[in-house]
Amino acid sequence: MAQLPDIVAYCNQRLDAASFDDYCPNGLQVEGRAEVEVVVSGVTASQALVGAAAQAGADLLLVHHGYFWRGEPAPLVGMKGRRIATLLGAGMSLLAYHLPLDAHPELGNNRQLAIALGFDNATAVDGLLWGVELSRAMPAADLVARVDSALGRKPLVIGPQAPVRRIAWCTGAAQGMIGQAAAAGFDAFISGEVSEQTVHEARELEILYLSAGHHATERYGVQALGSELAERFGLNHRFIDIANPV
Repeated sequence: MAQLPDIVAYCNQRLDAASFDDYCPNGLQVEGRAEVEVVVSGVTASQALVGAAAQAGADLLLVHHGYFWRGEPAPLVGMKGRRIATLLGAGMSLLAYHLPLDAHPELGNNRQLAIALGFDNATAVDGLLWGVELSRAMPAADLVARVDSALGRKPLVIGPQAPVRRIAWCTGAAQGMIGQAAAAGFDAFISGEVSEQTVHEARELEILYLSAGHHATERYGVQALGSELAERFGLNHRFIDIANPV
C-alpha cells in the first residue's frame, strides 16, 4: 500500500509532466482515497472503464485520455458528470497523462509501440516522431502482417506497396505528421487514425501509410507505467482494455 501523493509526485517527475504545454491537465485530475493498493490502467476514462475499475476495487485509475480538455464545457453534467460521480462514489482517484506518456523515451506510447512491433533499435527522430532503419528492406505486406499480429487489428493501408526499409510512426491521431515522415526520408509511416487528406498525401508523397487504430496504438504506455508503479510501490496492477475500433 502506498500514499496517493507519493505516487502522483513520482509520475509527475518520471514523465516530466510540467514541461509539456498540453491540451489537458496532466497528473491528478480527480482525488479519491489517500491510500492506494490497487491500480487499474486503461486508455480512455470512459464510463465503461471507470465502472470496470470500480468493480475491480481500484483505488487509482491511470489513463492516457482523461478529462478537462481545452475548450470543453466546464459544468459536471450529463456524461461527464456521470463519469466523475462514479469515480467519487467509489473513492477512486483519476491520474491522467497525455503528451508526457506519448513522448517518454522508455515508458511512452511511441517507445512501447516500437517494442510491441519488434523494433528494438528504434529512436526518437523529431519530437513525437519515432523511427527505425532496418538492415534490409521488408516487403510492405510483411509490415502490414507484423502490425496486424502485434496489435490484433488489421491496419488500413494506403500508398505504394513497395518494400520498406525506413519506418516511422507516431501513435494516436498523428496522421498529420505524414509529411514530416516523408520529408525525413521514411518509406512508411504508421499512426492511429486517418483523415480524408491523408489518402492523397500518402499517394502523392509516395509513402506507405498504415492507419493502425488510435486506441490500438496507445494501449502500451499506461501498461508500462502501471507495471512500474506496481513494482516500485508494491501495488496490484491490472490493465483493462475497453474495445474501441477507432
